[in-house]
Amino acid sequence: MNRRLIAAALLLAIASPAFAWGRLGHRLVADLAQDELTPKTRAQVDALLAAEPGATLASIAPWADELRAKDPALGKRSAPWHYVTIHSPDCSYDAATDCKGDNCVVGAIEKQTAILADRSQSQDARRMALKFVVHFIGDIHQPLHAGNRPDKGGNLVQVRLPTAAGGERGTNLHSTWDSGLIELTGRDEAAYLQHLRSLPLAVAVDRPALPPRAGEWADLSCAITERPGLYPDGARLDAGYARTWTPVIDEQMRRAGAHLAQVLNAALGD
Repeated sequence: MNRRLIAAALLLAIASPAFAWGRLGHRLVADLAQDELTPKTRAQVDALLAAEPGATLASIAPWADELRAKDPALGKRSAPWHYVTIHSPDCSYDAATDCKGDNCVVGAIEKQTAILADRSQSQDARRMALKFVVHFIGDIHQPLHAGNRPDKGGNLVQVRLPTAAGGERGTNLHSTWDSGLIELTGRDEAAYLQHLRSLPLAVAVDRPALPPRAGEWADLSCAITERPGLYPDGARLDAGYARTWTPVIDEQMRRAGAHLAQVLNAALGD
């Protein structure tokens, strides 16, 4: 029985899309966005989170990944909202083909932002929408959450990743981009946030952002997956892979933080 349970768990891990950025990445994106919020937007965020004492943008950022355990029904319903598979070979998002029924990360960002911005909605509905928006804008900037290959966003691509101790471990390409390369830097949360803050702001936060340009963000993420070398030739990833691609991850987190600030300022700042 134990062997069957272990096998089932392994199959589920392989078949299910992994979560983007992991807890640390999502928290970093939220903290970067917090830096760029207007005073009015910060006040609105605080008001929405007042029912959960101590909650911050960073603390709620991983929430949507925790739903499988905390609220299995909502976790199952929202599972497709974490990613989009783009069917165009040139990474051009098409809602009719790639997001039927708005059941993908692009549609989820658009719908949840509309709820968040709608003052006629209940505080509970808007607070949940805030949690989804913070999380999904992080998700869509993880390139393998918007790819165009039939490999479940790199989950089916097995790799060997170096460890900080000098060894290596087995994982998959998706997990490598979610958290493996971030962990290899050896930075804790405070140090990583300081590093990301030192990078140029990826986009101008004062641009209007409603409706969110989530389709454009998906196109960019997909295009990154098509860059030579992101999909390795062999299973073993060396230190050169990390040197090449970790700066791309950093840039995408910086961009995600700016886009999240754009959306929140537009939805809550008026």
